[in-house]
Amino acid sequence: MKLWLISQDANNGYDTFDSAVVVAETEEAARKIHPSDTWEEKEREYSRGWTWTTELHRVKVQYLGEAADGLPLVVCASFNAG
Repeated sequence: MKLWLISQDANNGYDTFDSAVVVAETEEAARKIHPSDTWEEKEREYSRGWTWTTELHRVKVQYLGEAADGLPLVVCASFNAG
């Protein structure tokens, strides 16, 4: 598994996530992770979308390195509380 930094700037008001470090095998899998939940492809929207972006193409993904075994899906996240 790999570590990825995911970020978005489409939805950046109060009570939103701007980024997270996540664990996934591929860039596409990382893009589908919500900082507090996962994206359901069949529904074509994020669960709790008001806290993140609802459009996958707006999620920026940067490879950070290899992940250690046993890490959670979301290692840490940046939340802008209002």
